[in-house]
Amino acid sequence: MAISKGRNVVVVGTQWGDEGKGKLVDWLTESAQGVVRFQGGHNAGHTLVINGVKTALHLIPSGIMRPGVKCYIGNGVVLSVGKLFEEIEGLEKAGVQVRDRLRVSEACPLILPFHQALDLAREAAREQGGVQKIGTTGKGIGPAYEDKIARRALRVQDLKHPERFATKLRELLSLHNHILVSVLGSQKFDFGPQLAPYMKNGEIQFDAVYNEAMQHAELIKPMIADVSSELNQVHAEGGNLLFEGAQGSLLDVDHGTYPYVTSSNCVAGNASAGAGVGPGLLHYVLGITKAYCTRVGGGPFPTELEWQKEGTPGWVMSTVGAEKGVTTGRYRRCGWFDAALLKRSAQINGLSGLCITKLDVLDGIEELQLCVGYELDGERIDLLPLGADDIERCKPIYEAIPGWTDTTVGVTEYDKLPVNARRYLDRIAEVTGVPIAVVSTSPDRDHTILMHNPYQA
Repeated sequence: MAISKGRNVVVVGTQWGDEGKGKLVDWLTESAQGVVRFQGGHNAGHTLVINGVKTALHLIPSGIMRPGVKCYIGNGVVLSVGKLFEEIEGLEKAGVQVRDRLRVSEACPLILPFHQALDLAREAAREQGGVQKIGTTGKGIGPAYEDKIARRALRVQDLKHPERFATKLRELLSLHNHILVSVLGSQKFDFGPQLAPYMKNGEIQFDAVYNEAMQHAELIKPMIADVSSELNQVHAEGGNLLFEGAQGSLLDVDHGTYPYVTSSNCVAGNASAGAGVGPGLLHYVLGITKAYCTRVGGGPFPTELEWQKEGTPGWVMSTVGAEKGVTTGRYRRCGWFDAALLKRSAQINGLSGLCITKLDVLDGIEELQLCVGYELDGERIDLLPLGADDIERCKPIYEAIPGWTDTTVGVTEYDKLPVNARRYLDRIAEVTGVPIAVVSTSPDRDHTILMHNPYQA
């Protein structure tokens, strides 16, 4: 069946992030003319492995690794221009052409040094006060979204107008320096070498931020665009688009394990608002899910296992799966696959199909446990509750499934998977009610089993 023209696919993580979205976006880009990032900031991290070479991306859509494909950063992204150009320069050193293929929405809110200072100071204050930390990446994402919602953010378009930028920056610094010093006691915190050039006596300095921003303005001006208009034009001309989410659905600020969530909407519906296209242009939603579960940072995790004890299933997931964050370097907590969680993700995203990643990590585990529901306050439920407090009290109900000893690494045909691996996948589809479209059997681009191409109607 031929690829359908003018067909758009949304790729979302269905767990707590780190599901392997980058590889699938890169792989699906073969059928797309444009790839769009629609939310989050450089707190995201995608690792691609192409011909054995690893590339880490944080802001630029994963489609940049495909020559000739245009990449777009939509208005739903909060943007650190400095981090964007660090990434661009790294890709260019590797021989990837970026600047003439990347378009950045003029409506993106900017992440500036005071946002990171606020983020770090708040987490430090929580820790000192004996309150559990949220587990943010400390990169200023949350405070930048706060400024957006409060209608005071500096945006990419402001970089084109130095006087306007300066006026808004002074207003923001007055507010945020007051919070840093008078509320959070920033004078007593060590913010590290990254923020040192901008700070004096716990306050962010105007000149340092402004001068750097004006340097960034000259670099980014050729890439600034009306992304919404360009995407609608691509679609009108019959092009295929791929919308790439960051983090995972259970970190969504509305639908996740609140308050242990990120500061944006990670669900598929936000591809519309975060890029400026109508919801009718989102034709297929592919949910990426690991064959087990991981979580980084704080918050409830019903199926969490002991993952630091050698030889245990959790240890296998952690070590074989290399479960360490590409953005922060933090180790991820590991646990059994949670089908009740996946049912919640299917509901809030309207999933069309599933892509199961890291199946190969489970090779050799004698018996697998599949969470099919929970016991909550003496009652059985089969759907993840809303909010951290109820989820914290959930006791998983497991179904044992025999494991397999044969390797699945690099298998590219479903029928060639071990029988028990196929039974495991079939049971996931049955319990969650979502068909499996793709299976990934290693980080390499080509080690992929295609059962249904999302770009085929």
